[in-house]
Amino acid sequence: MNRICLTLTLLCVASFFLPLPAQRQFSTALVVISYLSFCLQTLRRHQDEIATQHQGFSSELDHANAQSILVAYASQTGFAEQIAVKTAQHLQDAGMTVAINSMATIKPETLSKTSRILFIVSTTGEGDAPDNAAAFTRLLMSQKIDLSHLHFAVLALGDRHYQQFCAFAHRLDHWLKHQHAHSLFDMIEVDNGDEGALRHWQHYLGLLSGHTEMADWSKPGYQEWILTERELLNPGSLGGPVYRIACIPPKNASVADYAWQAGDIAEIGPDYPAGQNSMAVRPALPHREYSISSLPADGKLELLVRQMHRPDGSLGIGSGWLTAYAEIGQSINLRIRENRNFHTPAHDCPLILIGNGTGLAGLRAHLKTRASSGHLRNWLFFGERNAAHDFFHREEILAWQTHGAISKLHLCFSRDQAERRYVQHALQEQGADIRAWVEQGAAILICGSLQGMAEDVHQTLSNLLGLDKLESMAELGLYRRDVY
Repeated sequence: MNRICLTLTLLCVASFFLPLPAQRQFSTALVVISYLSFCLQTLRRHQDEIATQHQGFSSELDHANAQSILVAYASQTGFAEQIAVKTAQHLQDAGMTVAINSMATIKPETLSKTSRILFIVSTTGEGDAPDNAAAFTRLLMSQKIDLSHLHFAVLALGDRHYQQFCAFAHRLDHWLKHQHAHSLFDMIEVDNGDEGALRHWQHYLGLLSGHTEMADWSKPGYQEWILTERELLNPGSLGGPVYRIACIPPKNASVADYAWQAGDIAEIGPDYPAGQNSMAVRPALPHREYSISSLPADGKLELLVRQMHRPDGSLGIGSGWLTAYAEIGQSINLRIRENRNFHTPAHDCPLILIGNGTGLAGLRAHLKTRASSGHLRNWLFFGERNAAHDFFHREEILAWQTHGAISKLHLCFSRDQAERRYVQHALQEQGADIRAWVEQGAAILICGSLQGMAEDVHQTLSNLLGLDKLESMAELGLYRRDVY
């Protein structure tokens, strides 16, 4: 770069000895050269910054273990690489062994010796892979490779203005699953750098690493809602206490000003309990996410929240704040995040809803939407521990069944018989009818715990319908999950 600057200086001096017309032409050329020099310096500076950021991370893992993970990126403009670095830093700070590398360097042997990979990938043009993923696409994704040992997740970066939104990420996800790799959690789509979606990715990184208390990468733009109701729904339960939480919008605002749909998420900004030293320096608390269980027509925003505990016995950040520390009438930091990948299908198709525990929250909002629209062919599978204590919203659900808003209902209470019975068992038993509903155009929505329920349900449905059918339904918006 110093040589370029010296050359430009000598050219400027030489230009004074040229005739005036030539000086003007030369000046124009000099401007162009200066601009190119600026671009080169910027590129060099960006490369130096990335190289500095990569310091502290290896380019590959020496061996696979439960605390090691590879972060692989496919980036055209550098944004995916920046998120990859943030991701790697988050996991490393949580005590994990992390490697970070471009997809250009991933070979079959890399995949064979790695047990967990996080893919952070952009899509360019009309559905193309970035340049640094071209070789991976051509050489690896054209092959059949046994990846049954691999667990993965995909963060898809794109722009909905393009018709083929996140198309490369979808192709990658499809290929990995067909090589029998296992998804750690569902693919997250990021539209034009959406910070809410990136916080959702960070939420999963916390679950993956076991460290869920790291500060958010970006603070949500909260509004101050008012906590108005808190009701314990399962007194005497063998499980953790579950509360129905209700909030209303700030003063001088109405629920209509904060319209949401079934499937959308409430991002909550927790606070510390009263009575601590308010003058002490306390770290910012990360947001917590909850499925919204009500509709704007209800006049309030409702959640189902189970109390969680840390290893030392203290209440969890979000559940402790909502179920114990915050007072009725107090302001709650809350932001509604659109979750279009879990919205109710727009047309009147049959709907199969599957969930467990507090996952009933998201399913309840869908049932409310369907009932209000007169779409009555709804089939609910719900699982919990004991019918006597854990049948949340019992009266409402049974009333929907009586009046036809739920046409089929299968309840699985795992502790009410000698052998444990879960929703996947009911699905297996009802396989013929499920196939018949799907043949008639049914959609399937799943909400609840990722570990256990969601994995077992997905495998059961794959066995009943076939993986290709499930993926085809997902592409058509007929197979949607909100799992955590």
